[in-house]
Amino acid sequence: MANLPLELGKQFASLGVTSVYGEQQDVDGIRLIPVALTWSGFGAGEDPNGGGGGGGGAAIPVGAYIRKGDDLRFEPNLVSLLAVGIPFVWVAGRALSRVIRALTR
Repeated sequence: MANLPLELGKQFASLGVTSVYGEQQDVDGIRLIPVALTWSGFGAGEDPNGGGGGGGGAAIPVGAYIRKGDDLRFEPNLVSLLAVGIPFVWVAGRALSRVIRALTR
């Protein structure tokens, strides 16, 4: 356990788009390039009696770029976009209503 933070960093380096979708694929002349939103964090500590650490992360599949010849387009993952979009719209609406209420006073 000489370099516990480095070891944890190596473990969490693989968390990303490849853990959600895998590598890009070529199918019948069409290239699929996955897109995901990922984040992770970890911590570690050592003392004379031992050490410890932990971490975690999350990944949200956003969609994929699809390339066919010279044409490139983005195909979203609608379930993930709704899961992220609905709370965002709620928070934005709530903030906007408070701003409007403060301006009318």
